[in-house]
Amino acid sequence: MSNMNYIKHLTGFFDKVINDHTLNPTNISLYITLFQFWNCNRFRNPISISRDEVMRISKISSKATYHKCLKNLHALGYLRYEPSYNPYKGSVVFMFNFSENLKPKKKSYNKQVKDKQQTSNPPTNEQAEVSYINNTNSTNNINKLKEEEQSQNSDLENLEEVSKQKKLRQKNKNNECHLEQGREISNKIPKVDEVIKYFQEQNFPEIEANKFYNYFSSNGWLVGGKTPMKNWKAAAKNWMLNSLKYNKNNNNSKTLIQPKNLNTAIDKDYSEPL
Repeated sequence: MSNMNYIKHLTGFFDKVINDHTLNPTNISLYITLFQFWNCNRFRNPISISRDEVMRISKISSKATYHKCLKNLHALGYLRYEPSYNPYKGSVVFMFNFSENLKPKKKSYNKQVKDKQQTSNPPTNEQAEVSYINNTNSTNNINKLKEEEQSQNSDLENLEEVSKQKKLRQKNKNNECHLEQGREISNKIPKVDEVIKYFQEQNFPEIEANKFYNYFSSNGWLVGGKTPMKNWKAAAKNWMLNSLKYNKNNNNSKTLIQPKNLNTAIDKDYSEPL
């Protein structure tokens, strides 16, 4: 922006701030930070901003306060804010030139003479009139600081409440998942008579059926100790196959490790030397 006057713009901005009683120090700090970004961009619009960078420079620690102040500046006509909901693209801000709104104050000749005469008069006991900036009511400043502090505390309380609600919803969701898993397991648990009947149909002894039922009853009918059993008959099939392999291996090991008996003849002559 070639016709941008740095000093006139800030003067016009503070003239606007003086008459605006809705702004607080945080709003002004945020605007000055954005003005510096605009300055670095050679006063060209728009400027792309990063929330974390702007919060760090303007000394705003709460994201809720940052968004609130930025929207407030936009609503009051200090700038135009176009948020970006794309994580790979920053938000955009258009800054307005306040130097054009600054009108110089004209002094008449009589006014200048009167001011000169008043300056040359000796000082009196009356208090001199201060500028409108220094004449701000201190009580109003204290109230504004209290309002800002209350606003920040309210933002923190809202964030804590949102965090608590989120944790509570996650806890309820986990409980519902556990209950659902429990219902699935309870609906698929067979009775011992059903297991025995199924093993007998597969020509397996009743003792294997009892082993199968007792084993999975002790671990909550979980396959591998983790996954709920979906089909107990399929698990029983695997049990039978593993049982056959186990018995086969045991029979082979007994055949291989049979002790050899000492072979002796009845008519052995013990008088012969060995």
